Amino acid sequence: VLDSELADDASHLVSNTLIFDGSGYSEDYLSEDGLRILQSDNAGGSSIYSEVFAFELLRRCEEAKLLKIETQIEYQDSNGKMTDLLVEMDSHKIGVSVTRAFAYPPETPYTDEMAASLLEKKLSGVLDSTANDSATDRWNKQVLHVLAYTSDHSSRILEVYQGLDLSLIHIS
Repeated sequence: VLDSELADDASHLVSNTLIFDGSGYSEDYLSEDGLRILQSDNAGGSSIYSEVFAFELLRRCEEAKLLKIETQIEYQDSNGKMTDLLVEMDSHKIGVSVTRAFAYPPETPYTDEMAASLLEKKLSGVLDSTANDSATDRWNKQVLHVLAYTSDHSSRILEVYQGLDLSLIHIS
């Protein structure tokens, strides 16, 4: 799916849908690198499964190769903003930041305000971590991978993204 999008300077929005068959989660379905992510220490928070799913999607759809996990990536400022994964796709180093569009309890409507808050926070972090990457691990582009809980959550994210301040989605 991603071709020229990996190499150009433009921002791109790509949406896809995964439908699980209900057989449940099993580590048997994960790649060796997916297991590596799962079994590693991340920099905190409860995002490890989201990072595994994001990587597995990129691996299966884009033939992504895992280069480094969050705590292995080198930065100019070790206390600055970080990204979750460093992968290679089509000979390009790509930073991957992962988040979830979710409300609790799950029946809670996901509002435009919730989507805007999430996107503004995460895209700001993408810009900050990109500005903080080291020469050793410099990526060509960074992907914000949003896992949405329902199709309504996804719709909110897609619609709100279209109205975001351009400074959040274009690196100048």
